[in-house]
Amino acid sequence: MFEAKLADGTVLKKIVEAIKELVTDVNLEVSSKGISLQAMDSSHVALVQLQLDVEGFEVYKTDKPMTLGISINNLSKVMKLVNNNDSITLRCDQKDEPTSISIICESKKLDRVTEFHLNLLSLDSESLGIPETSYASEISMQSAEFAKLCKELYALSETVTFEITPNQVKFVVDGEVGSGSIMIKTSEATEGAKNENEPTEMVCLSFALRYLNLFNKAYTLSNSVKI
Repeated sequence: MFEAKLADGTVLKKIVEAIKELVTDVNLEVSSKGISLQAMDSSHVALVQLQLDVEGFEVYKTDKPMTLGISINNLSKVMKLVNNNDSITLRCDQKDEPTSISIICESKKLDRVTEFHLNLLSLDSESLGIPETSYASEISMQSAEFAKLCKELYALSETVTFEITPNQVKFVVDGEVGSGSIMIKTSEATEGAKNENEPTEMVCLSFALRYLNLFNKAYTLSNSVKI
């Protein structure tokens, strides 16, 4: 038996919206510590890793670890039934291997209860070990600002180059339309960005803006993003 209740169901709704264009079918790993997810996109370019700790749930009960195969596309359709301020309860009552998961949405006034049973999938999965990595530079900035910046630059180029020094981070594009850059100073005093691990020399790396824009769909989950 498994039951997990989120007082603010929009959190799960935002998570599903953020990852649905990256991954299709995923395994939710349920344990006494919470719910985790690890999946790669079909091109094996991007890895999605999610951890929902047990402390974040209003109610959390499980009598054993279990793996729940979920279609993110189908889960997204169910999430459209969730209104603002609704709570969401995920529940599996089957004693053996579960074949479906119940998703219950309740309004705060309890004047509306929506219940849906989503069939589970049998998926092969392999947990990937992500090694600890020391980065030459770590930038923290407002997630909404970074999302806006990437979206605007994508209209000019398919790739963006990060040029990072101790005092600034520059986003450079060079496409068919033309070339240009956006420079943000990094310091404790500025709201634009903060360099938490200042590089001793310039860091220069290029990335596909398509993927950055897909990642940025999660910006509504947090006020800040770490790059």
